[in-house]
Amino acid sequence: MIDLYSWPTPNGHKIHIMLEETGLPYRVHPVNIGAGDQFKPEFLKISPNNKMPAMIDSDGPDGKPMSMFESGAMLIYLASKSGKFLPGDMRDRWSTLQWLMFQMGGVGPMLGQAHHFLVYAPEKIPYAMLRYSKEANRLYGVMDRRLAESKFIACDEYTIADMAIMPWLRSYKNQGVEMEDYPHVKRWFDGIAARPAVQRGLAVLAELRKPVMDDKAKEMLFGATQYQKR
Repeated sequence: MIDLYSWPTPNGHKIHIMLEETGLPYRVHPVNIGAGDQFKPEFLKISPNNKMPAMIDSDGPDGKPMSMFESGAMLIYLASKSGKFLPGDMRDRWSTLQWLMFQMGGVGPMLGQAHHFLVYAPEKIPYAMLRYSKEANRLYGVMDRRLAESKFIACDEYTIADMAIMPWLRSYKNQGVEMEDYPHVKRWFDGIAARPAVQRGLAVLAELRKPVMDDKAKEMLFGATQYQKR
């Protein structure tokens, strides 16, 4: 059994989707990042970087419990455990891993910054808003060119790279992006979104997320609390 500690964010949804796609048994434990659950000592034991998601697999590689943090590493672990969504063909496997790293190093951080400065920042900083919205559009352009020649992002089969990227694109308007400008991305996105397991994964914990972020949540996510020595 996998105990998943998560919240309905793009990084959380990556793992929700993977677990639903593989059918691996799991229990989900909400980590309310707006309330500061990510700073609790018991969570820091499995996620020392105080970020969710994290998980504990009671049946690790040696039959003993194993904890994991970092969503990209978790996807690779779950693919290895299930034997699914990481191709056996070595060329496709390496392509999958490089596009997964593209999400981890580019799509997640840059779209997250665009979302922050366009929506959540307490003051509107035109330089930051323009910089990150332009970078968001550049990344969508990279994906659009790739998807013009490939059915899925890494190869012609659905992989963990698709699961990693798709949740980040759901808030495209908050990133300064018009999806219609990227027809190949839109075709791919709509196809992924129609998968039943993806719909189930996106529904995990969704009822707990508030539509409007209050001052306490902003402090927990963006304020001084996260920088305290622990």
